[in-house]
Amino acid sequence: MEQNYIIATASTCDLTREYLEEHHIPFISYSYVVDGEEHEDDCREETRTQTYKLMREGKYLTTSAINMYTYREFFEGLIKDGNKPVIFLDMTRPLSSSYKYCDEAIEDLKEDYPDSRIINVDTRCVSGGLGMLVMNVCRLYEEGESFDTVLSWIEHNKLRIAHRFTVDDLNWLKRGGRVSNASALVGTLLSIKPVLYVPDEGTLVASNKVRGRKTALNTIVESIRSDLKDAVSEPEFLINHADCMDDAEYVRDRILETYPDAKITISGLGVVIGAHCGPGLFTVFYMTGARRP
Repeated sequence: MEQNYIIATASTCDLTREYLEEHHIPFISYSYVVDGEEHEDDCREETRTQTYKLMREGKYLTTSAINMYTYREFFEGLIKDGNKPVIFLDMTRPLSSSYKYCDEAIEDLKEDYPDSRIINVDTRCVSGGLGMLVMNVCRLYEEGESFDTVLSWIEHNKLRIAHRFTVDDLNWLKRGGRVSNASALVGTLLSIKPVLYVPDEGTLVASNKVRGRKTALNTIVESIRSDLKDAVSEPEFLINHADCMDDAEYVRDRILETYPDAKITISGLGVVIGAHCGPGLFTVFYMTGARRP
């Protein structure tokens, strides 16, 4: 059902290109650089697969913020014919240096489109958590809910989306300046695996540090069971992985042991998110009552 407003997002939602095109959700692409060559995060599974292959071969990716002019061009393309209101959903403000440029673009557009209404939501979500928010908003949109109803739903529910992560190789975090050389060395020698989550503030913090990859995955499964002890009969999960399908399938099977009617979607993790944590980054997202470690 066509509505009198637009839902838009960014490639950092880590949904598949097929989903975004099927549901007519426009998205702006972040970019990344490999060996001096710039590429777009195009949400295609083949791009994700090939890029993680390059990373495992030793290639290092860098990413950059989207500038104000690129945002302006994107939004103008959405509103120039009909000037429909726009709800824009990108990753959490604390993790995105692009957020301020997005706000600047929206203000700049008002000079040419004074009646425009573009809402840059601080989603407090990232990766598949953002993807889950987009999917729920898309359902409301397709059911005919109004612009203001959807905005209200977002504000009342965005902090119910749980984000669980684990990283396989601490050296990628070291390269990005997120852990010290000493911490990466000791962690690697002892096979320390951080288990992370996104709190209400929209940051990324460690909830635990365990020894061994399987222990980290099992810790995530136990957190899911704790979060959903009073869950509905058919919970929905998004699993995104950076070239670790075996781990994704392992966690999927553990979830199904407890929630046999769960709906679980597995897809590759977006390149821009994965660039900072490396191959082996495993993530799972789902709706819960409240976020907690």
